[in-house]
Amino acid sequence: MVRTDRLSLEQFAALTGLHPDLIRRLVILGLIEADRDPAGELWFPRGQISAVARMQRLRASFALNYAALGLVADLLDRIAALEAALRTRRRPVSLNRDRALPEAVRGVRQ
Repeated sequence: MVRTDRLSLEQFAALTGLHPDLIRRLVILGLIEADRDPAGELWFPRGQISAVARMQRLRASFALNYAALGLVADLLDRIAALEAALRTRRRPVSLNRDRALPEAVRGVRQ
């Protein structure tokens, strides 16, 4: 059996447990990525399986409709990017403002 890097709509539906109509709606909302072939059929990168799993977890955990899932997913991605940027900084960012101040200034604030 040859493993391709793309999945048909039927394969994607079987692997994610979602109805094909719901998958089409998620594509229209921009929540998952898909390509169309010359015949107009949808093809999905394998990585979109994890995107659907993430949406299913968010939907099960919070009372979110599918349109709101896009916003929440974008915000979570931005938070992850900011946290990664903070981790790559040379010195850790202190959440305690007093420790970040020189000793002479700390005494004035008390």
